[in-house]
Amino acid sequence: MWCLRVTIAALSVLGAARAMPAQAAAQAQPPRQTEEDEYTRYDLLEPGSAEFRITYDVTATTAGARFYFNTIRRGSEASDESVIDLMTGKELPFEIVTGVAARAGGHPTADTATSYIKIQLPRPVPRNGGARLRILKTYRDGASYKVEGDRILFARSLGIRRNAVVLPAGYELTECNYPSQVLEEADGRVGVSFMNPGPAAVPLVVHGRRLRP
Repeated sequence: MWCLRVTIAALSVLGAARAMPAQAAAQAQPPRQTEEDEYTRYDLLEPGSAEFRITYDVTATTAGARFYFNTIRRGSEASDESVIDLMTGKELPFEIVTGVAARAGGHPTADTATSYIKIQLPRPVPRNGGARLRILKTYRDGASYKVEGDRILFARSLGIRRNAVVLPAGYELTECNYPSQVLEEADGRVGVSFMNPGPAAVPLVVHGRRLRP
């Protein structure tokens, strides 16, 4: 009986020792990146350029995070990026990294086949707080924004809750496949604005036509 107890105790110690590396690895894993209160605006640039300017407002909410990672969508060519701290109005430093580097740098669920804008936050995110950011970038994506005769077409899957799409100057809205507000900008451009209440992305399609002189 004494030998049996010793054997059981030894096995328990061995099992605990083997479990320790796995527990340590789990504890070392950074928390999943979180954010809230997202808004995206798409300003369609010169027809035929396939380019649109994106303004993305977001609050980074991962407690303790020193960096925030913004996805560069696959199939889109990004340029002219900048990031603003909306608390101070100051620009923040950033770099473009691979998905592998994003995972190693604090974004454990980053897609390894995607690139990211790695933003250095002005301060670690406080618990139950956030860092409000404005991320600006221009995408070139001929599959999303194209010219068809005297019309333009913008078709893109949008997963953010609040969105706006603004047509180029001199164009009127002819069709939108999702319930939206139609608004006129201060400079006369026409846009649509909508809220997505569901969990799935909206497969938005917007058509515009050049106004006759």
